Amino acid sequence: MNGPEPFGARLRRAMDTRGPLCVGIDPHASLLRDWGLDDDVAGLERFARTTVEALADRVAVLKPQSAFFERFGSRGVAVLERTVAEAREAGALVLMDAKRGDIGSTMAAYAATFLDQGSPLFSDALTVSPYLGYGSLAPAVETARANGAGLFVLALTSNPEGREVQHAVREDDGAGTTVAATVLRHLAAENAGAEPLGSFGAVVGATLGDLSAFPLNVNGPLLAPGIGAQGATPADLPAVFGGAVRNVVPSVSRGVLKHGPDIIGLRDSATRFADEVRKAAA
Repeated sequence: MNGPEPFGARLRRAMDTRGPLCVGIDPHASLLRDWGLDDDVAGLERFARTTVEALADRVAVLKPQSAFFERFGSRGVAVLERTVAEAREAGALVLMDAKRGDIGSTMAAYAATFLDQGSPLFSDALTVSPYLGYGSLAPAVETARANGAGLFVLALTSNPEGREVQHAVREDDGAGTTVAATVLRHLAAENAGAEPLGSFGAVVGATLGDLSAFPLNVNGPLLAPGIGAQGATPADLPAVFGGAVRNVVPSVSRGVLKHGPDIIGLRDSATRFADEVRKAAA
């Protein structure tokens, strides 16, 4: 094989061996307090390192939320760099939840920051926003392909405000196609012919109910937030995702993190979620 192994292939293997689960690393102030930590850089680092120690050798994906590190400035970003490196060294795939979206050279710079293997923040995948037009993501797509990385593109998000954009019907195609369906079709084109799984996925909320009207079979992963604290359960996944359920990567944050800082509690919770998802998708 020429070049690095594609993200989709690495993700499929991780999901099959470790279970289909993504755990967020979301060190917001209230969760730091719940862990008995101060809302400062020291608390941030303790939180992130404990989560990595507990989970990086056993879950498929860890998803640091960049904003919760960036709020501490350069020292917080330094913690994020270490978190990414240590999680990857322990065997987890790292999905950087930064939801970047821009055009031209700015999008290329975001891509270089998170998707170029030479960057200290290199991650296995990145969340991105397509709402400047899907074509604006071209620099990120190109950088991801060259570096064996992936993208998760916002398509059908779980926040109620998303409907006004994502369910809007395009007037330019004459077929009544929604914006979200357009995004999904672009992703299917990116993943055409990829085996065992494409590297370009979508973010699709697990709380949205029946999505059979949307083309979810994009031959790529579907990151599904909403499991746990937001109300969805692993048992809901087949009804939401239908035939695409095997490619769903449920994302859980508070549902697991609330058990910290106890390492055993974090591990048991993540294992339970992964087992429930595996059973639901069987």
